[in-house]
Amino acid sequence: MRHFSLAGFLFAFWLVLSGHYTLMLVVAGGASAVLCVLAMIRIRVADAEAHPIELLWGAVTYFPWLLREIAKSAWAVTKIILHPSLPISPTMTVVRASQRTSAGVATYANSITLTPGTITVGVNGNELVVHALVNEGALDLEGGAMDRRVSQFEGAA
Repeated sequence: MRHFSLAGFLFAFWLVLSGHYTLMLVVAGGASAVLCVLAMIRIRVADAEAHPIELLWGAVTYFPWLLREIAKSAWAVTKIILHPSLPISPTMTVVRASQRTSAGVATYANSITLTPGTITVGVNGNELVVHALVNEGALDLEGGAMDRRVSQFEGAA
């Protein structure tokens, strides 16, 4: 099932990027998608990490939540930058990732980095070293809300 889903995703991606829908090009796109999946099977990279279809339903709630968090943080950073006294309090902190897989830890680290005002500067196992523009950003991360959301997205919670 995963291989059929991957071929369908690759074909849909090709259709969106192509913009040409003649019979010959659509057939060529479908054949290319199937050949890519067969090559992935042959070199043994078409596994659960390559195309995690089980994360689809979690993504439906996680990505809108992440976009909302990015917008809230962008607004907060904008207010800090525009404030005449520039009230920053740069902070380094270490947070523990509770995700079960390396892809889950990477998702958590990238989610932190995508959120304005924080950046993951190092990963050591399940410990992430994070720089925050203000102390409140570090405290929010230490509270664990983002960690719980990423774990829920991953399917652990």
